[in-house]
Amino acid sequence: MNRPRILQPGKPKTFSQYFDLPYPLADILLEFDCTLSRRSLDLPTQPYPSAIDPLRRQLQRNRDRIELINETARREALIAPILFEIADRADRYIYIEYAIDINEHLRGILDYYIASPDPNDPRYNLAIVEAKQSDLVRGFTQLAVELIALDRWTRSQNPVLYGIVTTGEDWQFGTFDRHDRIITQDTTRYRSPENLEPLLETLLGIVQRQGYTNFQN
Repeated sequence: MNRPRILQPGKPKTFSQYFDLPYPLADILLEFDCTLSRRSLDLPTQPYPSAIDPLRRQLQRNRDRIELINETARREALIAPILFEIADRADRYIYIEYAIDINEHLRGILDYYIASPDPNDPRYNLAIVEAKQSDLVRGFTQLAVELIALDRWTRSQNPVLYGIVTTGEDWQFGTFDRHDRIITQDTTRYRSPENLEPLLETLLGIVQRQGYTNFQN
């Protein structure tokens, strides 16, 4: 017996609506001829070029002084400081609420998108999803679909696309192997500001990597 389709023609879905679907991620990925893997990823890293204590103190202060009861508070207090730090160190642009429209089932807004400053050399791409309701599990579902859309949107020739989902305090990476069509969910979670140094080194390693990577999902 054929499995009933989750996505129906004529019934569009935006990225944020995948967050609310009551289906396992593996089943949703099958709709796009993709599969799911969960394991610890060997992600690219780059030594951080300066002291991180000022940023750590800023994040700790923000966490102590602000009630993190909604997405806006988490975005401004915990997420944006880290992303702007990375963008500054790597000389990259951050696109906030970046729109993508591939088809009726791959469309919507990326919360954040870091790309190369040279539009003719868009090898460096990182999609970031802010997990609503501090739910990393459903947030990763949204991220996975966004990576599939980004595969068709970007001119990048890299075989692996990277993304990360975050509540501001917890961060989790994911990748999309474009050849084998595998979404891999990293089993490691980074806590901020406690694990700030490895988080920054990994973010910097992704956005500064050169050409093709030999990383395999």
